[in-house]
Amino acid sequence: MAKTKTYYMPKDDAGKAALLDHLAKHLPAHAATLGLTEADINEVKADAEAFRYTLSALDTVQSNGKRWTAFKNLQRDGGTGGTAYPNVSNLPAPVPAVPLGIVPRLSNLVARIKAARNYTEAIGQDLNIVGTVQLMDIDDIKPIIEIIVRAGRPIIQWSKGDADALEIWVDRNDDRGFGLFTIANSPRITDTTPLPATPIHWKYKAIYRLKDAQIGNWSEVTPVAVGG
Repeated sequence: MAKTKTYYMPKDDAGKAALLDHLAKHLPAHAATLGLTEADINEVKADAEAFRYTLSALDTVQSNGKRWTAFKNLQRDGGTGGTAYPNVSNLPAPVPAVPLGIVPRLSNLVARIKAARNYTEAIGQDLNIVGTVQLMDIDDIKPIIEIIVRAGRPIIQWSKGDADALEIWVDRNDDRGFGLFTIANSPRITDTTPLPATPIHWKYKAIYRLKDAQIGNWSEVTPVAVGG
């Protein structure tokens, strides 16, 4: 077993909105300690309000879309129901627009906060910007890789989970066997190696890495047709 720390940023939009709301409420109490300006605080508050509005408006639009789709099907094909067009629910009261890139701004702000001279782990916990420590079973962990081909190029996709990276090896059917292709930090990577002139199969396998060392077991070998 190994201890790992999860990333503080929620993966879903609802979680990101909740983090923005939390920072908008709790960050002012730490602003002076962290050297943040009133403009910094107002930006977080505006981003939180704008993103929450967008999610709420999106829910309304999607709900209207479902009702109109159902009505369109009844109108077209017949069935049980009224003939009146569905009411369109009003959107929430609009809020001031903000520049694009709310999450990148949030990430940059958190980086500034953590680099502040007076930042402490306790402040990070209060602001919900510290990941949780988890125990990970590294003995049996095994990556699953998926390979698609676009414009003739193999694209390797994988789920990062709690690992730091994925070590990918490839056998290009050239009598050399498997060799290291790359160590990937992104869950999607394209193999840009020049393609052979005749059709052939390349085979890929991978293993997780944690703290610059291999962990767990190798994935299944996955072949893909290339070239020609």
